[in-house]
Amino acid sequence: MSNQKPNLLTVEATKGLTVEEATAFFSKHLNPGQLHFLKLLGFHRVIVEKAEGMYYYSRDGRKILDFFGGFGSLSFGHNHPRILEVRKKFMSEKRHEIAMAFISQYAVGVAKNLASISPDGLDIVYICCSGSEAVEAALKLAEKAQGKKKSKIVYAENSFHGKTKGALSVTDSDFYQSSFQLLNNRIRIPFGNAEALENVLKTEPSIGVLILETIQGGAGIVVPPEEYFKKVRSLCDQHNVLWIADEVQCGLGRTGRFFAFEYENVVPDIITLAKSLGGGKCAMGAYIARSPIYLKAYGSPKNAMIHGPATFGAMGEACCTAIESLNILYDENLMENARKQGDYLVSRLEYLRKKHNKIIKEVRGRGLMVGIEFVDFSKTLPFGIKQMISVLDDKLKGSLCGFIGSLLLKDYDVLVAFTEYNRNVIRLEPPLIVTREQIDVLINSLDDLLKRGIVKIVKDYVKYFLSS
Repeated sequence: MSNQKPNLLTVEATKGLTVEEATAFFSKHLNPGQLHFLKLLGFHRVIVEKAEGMYYYSRDGRKILDFFGGFGSLSFGHNHPRILEVRKKFMSEKRHEIAMAFISQYAVGVAKNLASISPDGLDIVYICCSGSEAVEAALKLAEKAQGKKKSKIVYAENSFHGKTKGALSVTDSDFYQSSFQLLNNRIRIPFGNAEALENVLKTEPSIGVLILETIQGGAGIVVPPEEYFKKVRSLCDQHNVLWIADEVQCGLGRTGRFFAFEYENVVPDIITLAKSLGGGKCAMGAYIARSPIYLKAYGSPKNAMIHGPATFGAMGEACCTAIESLNILYDENLMENARKQGDYLVSRLEYLRKKHNKIIKEVRGRGLMVGIEFVDFSKTLPFGIKQMISVLDDKLKGSLCGFIGSLLLKDYDVLVAFTEYNRNVIRLEPPLIVTREQIDVLINSLDDLLKRGIVKIVKDYVKYFLSS
């Protein structure tokens, strides 16, 4: 092959791509299947020029209110000024990024801060780039510490822990698991059912690891019953099982406390974090483990590097971003804002549920991790048609959320998220900087849209979709 430079895009040329050009390249070089769903929602029509605070700003002058929040990745909003300043200073001083041969003071800073925030005993931090990687590393740590005789892993129905092989093995989705060959040392139980956990622990002494999301995100924002995690902690202690709390989506203050498990005054053995740990500007994940567990697995010089840091696991600028993000969380009182605004959001959504009770089935969540579950599509239709369409309810799941999400963006410039498993749920995970006035914009927009009634919503969506 020739070393002659091919026809490469420059940064400025890439920034200036038209909607048509970006769509064509996306289809050809990224993911044509994903483009199908973007087109269904009308999201492919938007080219974002910049983002700041709670808003995306499109090239055609729209100001889009972000209640999606990157599935919880944007707790500090878009381009928080303090985070930008830290990154700018890092670059201007030409500090080191990759420090595999030396101790990185920036990696040390992240680890020290996370240990300071965590309950006593959770002292050792592993830094990586994503939630999936944090879960992979946590599973390996737990398995190594427990040994071969207690190597089985328990996970929950409707769980989501990631898409890499190990994380996927404990992600309860036939769709995502597809035909991949996964771990065979795993057992699935119902989420939130302490009796089911107790039964399986009594009958399977080879179980050594339990992994649970503290609040299930992909399942449609499912909060377990009160006292559930106290029973989980007690059962794990009784049966010598290590409990991994997956706080990738619900951690870092999203529920009003740094960790969602704090509401039950319990302490896991290992915690996974990611998403907003990167401040919305970089990929950052971590686990935090009890020292005796880590030292049992990797404490000797012979074992220390079995799962050592990856090349890009603790990049200097990413670590500085995480350090500043953790400080912002406390300095700007964002956890209290998440609790306060979350309570207000749920109360306003409950008002909408009562007003539109033939469309909205349930509102649930904690802090600024909230789900709106809509009824099956057939139940919104007049008697007679309802009976005919009900046989298609499973195939139509998600259609109502899609219509509503699409029209919220088109007509009201409000962006919301969806869920992997219960497709009747719209997921709201706005940045923790959200104000009451911005929540009112969401509520008033959703109220106005639902007032149209299902028939007009469907007609308006079809008209919009056909116009593309």
